[in-house]
Amino acid sequence: MAMENRLELKLLQKLILTPQLQLAIKLLQLPQLELSQTLSQELMENPFLEETVEEAPEEGSNEAETEEAEEYGVKEDAEINFEKLAPSSVDDYFEERGLDGRDLGYFTPGHVAPPTIESSAGGEAGLSEHLLWQLRFSDAPQRIRDIAEIVIGNLDDNGYLRASDEEIAAAAECPAGEALEAVLLVQTFDPRGVAARDLKECLILQVDELGLRGSLVEEIINHNLGDLEKKRYKQVAAQHGCSLDSVLHAVKVIESLEPKPGRNFSTLPSIYIAPDVFITKTGKDYQIILNDENIPSLRINGYYRKLLMNKNSLPKEERQYLEEKLRSAVWLLKSLDHRYKTIYRVSESILNFQRAFFDGGVSAMKPMNLRVVAADLAMHESTISRATANKYLSCSHGLFNFRYFFSSGISSDSGMVSSTSVKEIIRKIVSEENTLKPLSDQKIVELLKGQHITAARRTVAKYRDELRIPPQIQRKKFN
Repeated sequence: MAMENRLELKLLQKLILTPQLQLAIKLLQLPQLELSQTLSQELMENPFLEETVEEAPEEGSNEAETEEAEEYGVKEDAEINFEKLAPSSVDDYFEERGLDGRDLGYFTPGHVAPPTIESSAGGEAGLSEHLLWQLRFSDAPQRIRDIAEIVIGNLDDNGYLRASDEEIAAAAECPAGEALEAVLLVQTFDPRGVAARDLKECLILQVDELGLRGSLVEEIINHNLGDLEKKRYKQVAAQHGCSLDSVLHAVKVIESLEPKPGRNFSTLPSIYIAPDVFITKTGKDYQIILNDENIPSLRINGYYRKLLMNKNSLPKEERQYLEEKLRSAVWLLKSLDHRYKTIYRVSESILNFQRAFFDGGVSAMKPMNLRVVAADLAMHESTISRATANKYLSCSHGLFNFRYFFSSGISSDSGMVSSTSVKEIIRKIVSEENTLKPLSDQKIVELLKGQHITAARRTVAKYRDELRIPPQIQRKKFN
């Protein structure tokens, strides 16, 4: 086959994500906390952005700021119109800034109280600090206490020891016997059960503290933890040659023990979910309110706008830099306004399709998917997906993830029923069952048929697992 050179002209259609479009997509999918952090970062990096300190702006204020900036020639793919800008000097700008000390680093708009001793104090002590505090009061030899520090450093958040005696001995450069002695020392500390290698050892340490060594409780922990999980109490009683009542009494003691002795000392901060949208009922209708709490309210900085007004007062490089920052600020305000409008419209669409839920609760939920909302709003499904990702809605029935309102359907005599409402029915059925004779998955299927809902047994088992409801045998209780 002969080789030849030739020119070809091809016409292709491509979707190119401009930096402005990437910014809009990024802001749309950010959750509330990350959005606040992103805007705070932009405030520090972009001199054209400043936070308003007046009352919350009315709806469309971001768009108004954008239009105001466009009056000065800031439009997409357009040059800045310096003819519309009033003259100003750089010296005037810095003189105005320097009058209140802001550029000198000591600007204080109001009285700020100095930090107190209490505010600089540390938080609650973690597990390691609690154990090291006890170690300092121990009368063990210094060598063993040094090794015990290594043992404490190898505990996980639940208080379990995640290193073998050989590994501890290698880290401390000591004999294995001394490493074991240090482990046994830490195991005597509070909370009891700490530094155990597994669940069985953790429970045995607590049984020893209760003075129940050699009792039925210890025997069951050593040999029948698997039977306890499946509640095979009769087999346990037959194995140990005791009555069922004795086994049930021992089980109550075991249930009172702490399987994770270190979790009460967790130093992880509590995470609070801030809803992005509030839906409140006013009369017979509903009102949608976007939550902008802790979200900086941004506008174009007037000082830097004046600085850019006089094109002869700045070198070319500085003027180009400020022009770019102004465009970036305007696009940020546009993208932020687009985010608020999109979330509002999505919330409005969900309210329209799930009106029965807001009126009657979870049992009235209807099946719905992203495609339905996308078609209603004439948007792409990916846009709806980004707008609902990691965002929460608060209403009279509680706090819900946006994705909670999107569910598949199950057939019934009256049409399709949302899987979410079916899960709620299953939860209610289990909560009302006789705990001495809990319902099987097949029995739940039959009860659903009585409510004209057709579901397979494996579907019920799947929904039960998603609701974190244990199987029938694990729900059974004994007198």
